[in-house]
Amino acid sequence: ATLDADFHTLLALDVANTPSVIRIRVERLRAQALTNLLLTVIAECEDDLEQGSAITVEPSRIRIRRLPLVSDV
Repeated sequence: ATLDADFHTLLALDVANTPSVIRIRVERLRAQALTNLLLTVIAECEDDLEQGSAITVEPSRIRIRRLPLVSDV
């Protein structure tokens, strides 16, 4: 998991199939809330993570993109 957008960019540039990455775009989470959020996302997106995905978690949604990512950069 990361708070940094660069991982998605690197996956797109490499046309990588792995590793899966979860990007958290929710600000000001305390450690326990972040841990709980990650555990929920991992449980809900387990199949996608195993198959190679870039997952973005926002306050109101979870977006899943299968790898390899198509680069728009």
